[in-house]
Amino acid sequence: MLLQQIATSVAAAGESGHEELAPLWAEPWVFGVSMFAILVVLMLIAWSYNNLGNRHAATDEHADPHRQHPNKHDRGQGH
Repeated sequence: MLLQQIATSVAAAGESGHEELAPLWAEPWVFGVSMFAILVVLMLIAWSYNNLGNRHAATDEHADPHRQHPNKHDRGQGH
């Protein structure tokens, strides 16, 4: 049923000829450049967080036997 409606609307659109395009408020290349600039800014924001893990010295995790999912392979770190 849905496929028939889609086929009918496609056939009707093909018979009507050329449709007028919606007007743009800027040149088409402006949209591409602005999207690229936004993505570059987002990339720089994400890249600014790449050194967060190096702020403090690494510490070993305490093996708590009472937590919900204890580490079954603690390699002698716990009690």
